[in-house]
Amino acid sequence: MTAERYKPRVPDLMEAIFDICYLTFDLVAGILFFAFSKGNVLFVLYGILTLTLCAGDAFHLVPRVIRAIKGSNDKIKKQLGVGLQISSVTMTVFYIILLYIWKYTFPEMDAPIILEILIWVSAIIRIVICFLPQNNWCSDAGNLKLSVIRNAIFAVTGIGIIILYVVSGNEYGYHMTRMAAAVIISFGCYLPVTLLSKKMPKIGMLMIPKTCAYIWIIVMGLQLLFNA
Repeated sequence: MTAERYKPRVPDLMEAIFDICYLTFDLVAGILFFAFSKGNVLFVLYGILTLTLCAGDAFHLVPRVIRAIKGSNDKIKKQLGVGLQISSVTMTVFYIILLYIWKYTFPEMDAPIILEILIWVSAIIRIVICFLPQNNWCSDAGNLKLSVIRNAIFAVTGIGIIILYVVSGNEYGYHMTRMAAAVIISFGCYLPVTLLSKKMPKIGMLMIPKTCAYIWIIVMGLQLLFNA
């Protein structure tokens, strides 16, 4: 189908609007964290976390918005593939930053050294795998074997972060068990999409609650910022 004949579908346009709102929210939230941090390292980290998420996702979501409005072509497919690779890396960095947010949120608590090493090592291995050309990011077929491997390793990173926020619980009245819940939701929605979406395209709808889980994480940071 050529771009001239393409007519945007309502579901695609709704997704495009959602993606634009999400990226705009991330950008505004990131600016707020830096503007009101007053040098507090915790909120500077939240700002870095938010803008890392925004920048990484933009590489993948902006081409999706263009595709929804103008239709697909080889250039868009390549941009989507490269964007997916970049967002996979930045998403991993996101969880490393979340580790340090935990450390600065609960300075009197020490993360078990084994758990911290597990988070770091699994994150580094995933990033290295993401750079392997065998991933075939720009191919429709991709590489299912590497996808399973890199996301299984990513799940280890996520489990480590979940454990930290469960252990800290309601310390200081922050209710950071909600952070663990948000991470569980994000992984619960993300993993099926990465593994099954090529065979079952409709499962891609799970990316909406996954994105909402990330918004929730940022909102928790904003609540801390303005209640500090």
